Amino acid sequence: MSEKNMRYCLLLDFYGEVLSDNQREMMDLYYNEDFSLSEIADEIGITRQGVRDAVRRAEESLDSLEEKLGMIARFDRLRVQRAEIAVLLSDDSRPRDAVIREALQKLEMLEI
Repeated sequence: MSEKNMRYCLLLDFYGEVLSDNQREMMDLYYNEDFSLSEIADEIGITRQGVRDAVRRAEESLDSLEEKLGMIARFDRLRVQRAEIAVLLSDDSRPRDAVIREALQKLEMLEI
């Protein structure tokens, strides 16, 4: 799956509920189910161009929401920080209390 497709799958997961039912269905078919524009048009009963226009508008809406709210960027930062804490907690070469103290400090610094 291309990076663009992965991005829109994530955007759809985070913000899909703000789209119209029609847009959400078309985006799901296009990005999650890998339907072609023509296949979606046949399934929904509109023209291929109508599907393309609806998908483009939905992409613009999702991009705009991420630009304003930044939920995916925040999610990515939290995922990285969680992984760092997991590595820290698995370190058996240091005293346990020092490891726990450092992990707690990292938790306090999480950007939520």
